[in-house]
Amino acid sequence: MAAWAQYGAAAHGWQAPVAAVLSGPWLLSLATNAVGKHGILIELGPLRLSAAAYPSAMLTFAAVLQLLMLPVLGAAADARAAKRRWLQFGCGAGSVVCALLALTGGTLWLLAGILILVGSALSSVTDLIWNAMLPELAEPDGSDIVSSRGAAIGYLGAGVILAVELAFLNARGVFGLSKSTAVRLCFVVAALWWAGIGLPAIRRLNPPLRARVTADRGTGPGRAPGPFAQLGNGYRLLRQMPQTRRFVIAYICFGDAVSSVIALSSTYLTHELFGNSASRASTFLFALILMVQFVAIAGALAFTRLARRIGTKEAILVNLVVWFGVIAFAYAILNTKAEAVVMGAVLGLALGGSTALARSLFSRMIPAGCEATFFALFEVCSAGTSWLAPLIFTIVVNTTGSFRQGILSLMALFAAGFVLLRRADTAAAEREAAGAGTLGAH
Repeated sequence: MAAWAQYGAAAHGWQAPVAAVLSGPWLLSLATNAVGKHGILIELGPLRLSAAAYPSAMLTFAAVLQLLMLPVLGAAADARAAKRRWLQFGCGAGSVVCALLALTGGTLWLLAGILILVGSALSSVTDLIWNAMLPELAEPDGSDIVSSRGAAIGYLGAGVILAVELAFLNARGVFGLSKSTAVRLCFVVAALWWAGIGLPAIRRLNPPLRARVTADRGTGPGRAPGPFAQLGNGYRLLRQMPQTRRFVIAYICFGDAVSSVIALSSTYLTHELFGNSASRASTFLFALILMVQFVAIAGALAFTRLARRIGTKEAILVNLVVWFGVIAFAYAILNTKAEAVVMGAVLGLALGGSTALARSLFSRMIPAGCEATFFALFEVCSAGTSWLAPLIFTIVVNTTGSFRQGILSLMALFAAGFVLLRRADTAAAEREAAGAGTLGAH
């Protein structure tokens, strides 16, 4: 448990300072430097991509890549019992990519976009494996507590790395650094955090394997399935688990919207409050996201207590109502830094509860031996990796030029997720997972 939580804190070296704070504003700034605030960055026949829409477009590309990649990688990790090895590779390679972002600047928008695309993919691989280890670490009745404590320690780690980088930005004058150079060095600091804390944790991380389903699922006795066979087994099981499938569809909607709000918030604030300048916005954004991390700790613990009282599914529904409020506030009210702080505080409370509880609830719906295969579906729509919400945001911003219209468009996904989750029988889904061995044998 300690090593698992430690890696969660290490992974925030990418997730907090890079994915949540720097990547969107940095891409926006580089694209604006290249073609101007209202310029067209890419034009292919009738298709035109403005500089303003570039960050969300790259988020969409990253999501599509992971949509294709993660299910196969998750199945490979299950089939080869290679979770720790995949986690180690993703951490090491992702840290290198993160450090290489320090080489971008000026008008190198394409190089920065490619590096962020690759880094996001590697970060999602490690998130997938990390999440898939939860069922091996916690019994079903204790999964809410383990998941929430892991989330809280992760947010604490995010708060520490953000505080370090914020202090560095504020002290850049002592070192004679420009703000742009200081921002690039923040990528290096994030890389050192991810690798320096994550790799030692992975070496100590060796959770016991859950008892695997032994029914023959088409691979023959005594022979481990290959990754594509394992993936086929996972999808075949999911087709026979209607309640689990309903939860997955609901999570695709609201999980996509949550991760996109987190990923796009820094770009939204940079555009609305700082005139698309990443250098001007960086100090405020670091301070704001730092506050969000510590509020999220309280949110994770508070929503865990609420889940004990009213049930995990019902607590997630309450959480989604809070997200409705965040979107409405960002669209209709937010115009100042003070209002951004208010929004950040409420967002932090909602974030702390949504991630931990959804992961915990889903972990109880997974057949033994299919942890990474099923969590690949979870990861595809988590931490900013889904394609639907960023694509909607990109289309709206590219068409209207309004970031506020773009953020409002995400309300539809929260509403769809809320309705679908209410209709899902999560208790039946847990029973489906327990009987998956019988299902697989027929």
